[in-house]
Amino acid sequence: MKILELEHVSKRFVKTLDFAERIAGYRPEIVQAVEDVSFAVNEGEVVGLVGESGCGKSTLGRMVAGILEPSAGAVLYRGGKPGLGVQMIFQDPFASLNPRMRVADIVGEAPLVHGIVKREELAGYVDGLLARCGLDPGYKRRYPHQFSGGQRSRIGIARALAVKPDLLVCDEAVAALDVSIQAQILNLFMELRRALRLTYLFISHDLGVVEHLSDRVVIMYLGRVVESALAEEIFKRANHPYTQALLRQVPRLETRKTKFEPIVGEIPSPLAPPTGCHFHPRCPHAMPRCREEAPRLKEIASGHVAACHLNG
Repeated sequence: MKILELEHVSKRFVKTLDFAERIAGYRPEIVQAVEDVSFAVNEGEVVGLVGESGCGKSTLGRMVAGILEPSAGAVLYRGGKPGLGVQMIFQDPFASLNPRMRVADIVGEAPLVHGIVKREELAGYVDGLLARCGLDPGYKRRYPHQFSGGQRSRIGIARALAVKPDLLVCDEAVAALDVSIQAQILNLFMELRRALRLTYLFISHDLGVVEHLSDRVVIMYLGRVVESALAEEIFKRANHPYTQALLRQVPRLETRKTKFEPIVGEIPSPLAPPTGCHFHPRCPHAMPRCREEAPRLKEIASGHVAACHLNG
């Protein structure tokens, strides 16, 4: 059963010109952050959304959470608009927590406002959420700056769970943490998934993290989806040259003596994306057709789609 559907979703940001720029004849700058993205997330599934910084994945996550409105297309949560059933966990746990609020208020404010819990029951409700997320409820009178990065991440998770969502959008939720703390938070996500029957859209630039978490993986590049398949299929039979390049950067024990080779070039500016296939300036297999025509997603195996002219 589909819990989330994205139908041809696009997002454009337009920089408005001031008076002097209009007089000088400047044109408004348009950033096409997300372009014609379509995929679905099934109930209980973990979908990893992967791409380099600047590919539009965080913008897409904010549209799924209802923070941003799409410029075109539709984001459907159970057939309607995202609401309390979709919550977001942000990359920077410190920046996303109000430094003037105590943890008890950060976690307890939303369920109280939305009538999920009565005021006389709030203290016990907050204590239960903090304990479930691995925090001592005795610390609930403290402020965010009095916690470590891993603890602040757990506070952000508790806040998201407070309104009893079905779908969590995790935007680089472990990127700012040490590796050992990352593992603890990932294990917490999996424990919560089993206990609360949660669905995740897990946004990350790191395929190594996504591999241990996701049932299915969606690869984005410069606003477009370039490949999507079951996680096992992606890691065994990646089709798109960009996905293959990302996989070569994932550390493996069996390849520890291999020389690290980054992807050639840098991701182009979304202000002036390349024509045709956006990846062609960095692709070792680029041909004239790639510069002129944008490839469409094509099914190359059951449940495995990729957008590459090499597929015919």
